[in-house]
Amino acid sequence: MSENKQASYTIRPIEIADNAAVAALIRLVLVEHNVPKVGTAYADPQLDYMQQTYAIPRAHYFVVEQNGTVVGGAGIQQLENEAASICELQKMYFLPQARGKGIGSAMMKFCLNFAQANGFEYCYIETMPYMQAAQKLYAKFGFDYIDAPMGNTGHTSCPVWMLKKL
Repeated sequence: MSENKQASYTIRPIEIADNAAVAALIRLVLVEHNVPKVGTAYADPQLDYMQQTYAIPRAHYFVVEQNGTVVGGAGIQQLENEAASICELQKMYFLPQARGKGIGSAMMKFCLNFAQANGFEYCYIETMPYMQAAQKLYAKFGFDYIDAPMGNTGHTSCPVWMLKKL
């Protein structure tokens, strides 16, 4: 369990019972940021089945629980259509009450440690240009901007790509 200044929170593996809350949270955050519904995580068919989607080798989705409520999450999975040494940090979103409290940094450490422990050498992420707080966090953890997308995420509306050597 991790602590922050406002209230305690726990980062834990997703459970089937979390699926609906995680899907609603992700869609809510995407709408809040005016992210297109097509070509982004909003349209991903697996969004309603996150626990099952990540129940494969070298993949995991983690949630942040605060006062009994899921307030955020992020996942690691091999980047589709790329080398086995490249993973993707996926679907990292937090409700407003979880932002600005160090929870994103804690989740980032958690996910990158998982990626390293599972033999990945690089971590890829894509985002929207106006998600500046997210990009600042990624840069803080050593992600660098790259000039073109990698893999086959299906997120054709995400024009910002970053990569980190683990």
